Amino acid sequence: MSRVRVATGARLHFGFGNLSLDHERLYGGLGVGLDAPRTVVTAEPADDVACAHGLGREYAKRAVELLGVSGASVAVESTLPRHVGLGSGTQLALATLAAVARAHGRDPRARSRAPELGRAGRSGVGVATFERGGVVVDGGHPSEAFTPERPADGTWETPPVVTRRDVPEGWRFLLVVPEADVGRNGECEDESMRCVITDADPGVADRIAGVVLRRLLPALADGSAARFGAAIERIDRLNGRWYADEQSGIYREPVGTLVDLLSSEPSCFGVGQSSWGPCVYGVTDVDHADAARRAGQEALRSADLAGEVRVVAGRNEGAEVVRT
Repeated sequence: MSRVRVATGARLHFGFGNLSLDHERLYGGLGVGLDAPRTVVTAEPADDVACAHGLGREYAKRAVELLGVSGASVAVESTLPRHVGLGSGTQLALATLAAVARAHGRDPRARSRAPELGRAGRSGVGVATFERGGVVVDGGHPSEAFTPERPADGTWETPPVVTRRDVPEGWRFLLVVPEADVGRNGECEDESMRCVITDADPGVADRIAGVVLRRLLPALADGSAARFGAAIERIDRLNGRWYADEQSGIYREPVGTLVDLLSSEPSCFGVGQSSWGPCVYGVTDVDHADAARRAGQEALRSADLAGEVRVVAGRNEGAEVVRT
């Protein structure tokens, strides 16, 4: 037993493969693991649970219960910005679980325990990128298991990964996070998703499946950032049709304004909204990274918005675990 440090990167969520109950599988997340920004958590064995970070303490308590250990002293050294579309909740939950488990010499079993922490109820992308990074397509949940009310934690399984590929070395991702209202979460998100699923057009899922099969996967195999970006943007826009009533358009605002400003930028091969936003992403590469960063900064200025812009690499490994 010792002090353990766990570091995990953010993720982008490009959308779902299906939100209609007319199809056999529901959800089916698409996304990618990023090298930055990061969540970093340390833990060491203790007789009780101690953690100054409120949400981190809740996850630490649950981890101690699931693992059947005495306790842990946990420190959350850095976190992702919450509810902006970068996967902050899942990465904090799993990093805390892994740190506590490894500090006690236990296997965290992140995939099987994620539902007990309230994660992976819809998308499995966050769990999959925590495990191995990369570009991920998950298999979703059986549509017959859908219930109008949120099921109790631990009563579902983490969606299986049906495709996982390394992010090509030269690819980069523009992140533009405006200072804006956070994305929907908690009960508000649950209610919005129920409304979307009730009215979702099954034909949109058929079109997304075609894009995934004929455009996205071949672009990944070929290593073409340009074709991948175009495919992702198409998937993102098709997802927006499902959400249009809930977020007043294909994209919520100010995301829609930023996407419009970036959509004609040559250095961005595809742009969109990650999850509920307000994070806007762009697919680019090392040769166009500086131009993409400048374009993101200019988009914020043109929209009269403050915010953060960065260009990051993809991540092809799972969370880092270091004993200190």
